[in-house]
Amino acid sequence: MPVFMDDRNDALLVRRVLAGDHRGFSDLVHRYTSPIFNLAFRLLNDRDSAADVVQSTFMKVYENLRRYDSRYRFFSWLYRIALNESLTVLQQRRGRDPLPEDIESEDNQPDAIILEHERNSFIQSALMKLSDNERVVIVLRHFSEMSYAEIAAALGINTKTVKSRLFSARLRLRMLLARVNR
Repeated sequence: MPVFMDDRNDALLVRRVLAGDHRGFSDLVHRYTSPIFNLAFRLLNDRDSAADVVQSTFMKVYENLRRYDSRYRFFSWLYRIALNESLTVLQQRRGRDPLPEDIESEDNQPDAIILEHERNSFIQSALMKLSDNERVVIVLRHFSEMSYAEIAAALGINTKTVKSRLFSARLRLRMLLARVNR
């Protein structure tokens, strides 16, 4: 489980926010901004859109925190909201210009950083060629390091479906990456 996830602290922070402590919400935002941004960026391949998803996700969390069922992990609930926000952006994009194939470097970096950037762009480009369902399970499992059970809870599906989608997505991603390496 990634370091930022701590069910007990999350539950405490949620209780503080519901009791009127706005700093508790600030703590939740601080804790989860980076993972939510990474999820959205991996799904959308656009930094501005990912930042918008982070903002809209936390707005919805704040507005709906009283509806959160504490029997479940806060992280899964939050990720489901972020995932839905990201998928909404993807749906709105349909019919627009194709997504960019790579991300431009913002400044001159040493060779090692440039090579890493190119590798990440290559992987991101392949990810964007996957279907939404395939990309979501890959991102949640490999970039967000969620367990099968956590992915199932976040997506509202059973773990067998997660495993099946992940298997298919990995095969397709492997084919896409191999095709470019030829």
